Amino acid sequence: MTSSLLKRPLQLTLYPQAVLPEEMSWRLHEGYVRSATWDLEGECITLGLWGPGDAISSEHPAVQPLEWQCLTTVVVEHIAFDPHEQLEYLRRERQMLAELLTIQRIRSGDRRLLALLSWIGQSHGQVNSQGCRLSLSELNLTHRGLADLCGLTRVTVTKLLSRFRAEGRLLAVGDSDLLIPHQP
Repeated sequence: MTSSLLKRPLQLTLYPQAVLPEEMSWRLHEGYVRSATWDLEGECITLGLWGPGDAISSEHPAVQPLEWQCLTTVVVEHIAFDPHEQLEYLRRERQMLAELLTIQRIRSGDRRLLALLSWIGQSHGQVNSQGCRLSLSELNLTHRGLADLCGLTRVTVTKLLSRFRAEGRLLAVGDSDLLIPHQP
């Protein structure tokens, strides 16, 4: 083997529902993953939602267990964090946790779901002059997945999404994209 082959970082392609190997750091090149843990009853708790370009790590986790679940087909490359990257990752992780906790603490279910959709759109969608466009299919987020993210039931999420469309608070764009119009 040549020395150039020995120096290539580990690169993996994983499919939806797969779990990234533990105690490693990764750069996401394609796809979306969520970091998650479980409560004492076994309910999944989402800690973050990460996409292309993000650096993620399960080395020295602050919470146990910690799992990186692939939402879509994912291409990742093993990386070693330098101190600056480690600080940036920790800052981003803390910010994401605070944002998700703030959303989950909204008492009104409809406001909570709209806040979650806006957060996903701002983080992983496209912001334009009309509002925020997001593709739940690109993120492979089902109504069940949205319910898990914001602490509602799947039935409640389905009903709220239908109501939001009927009220014009969500607009269908294309086959599977949604637009959250700017609120006056």
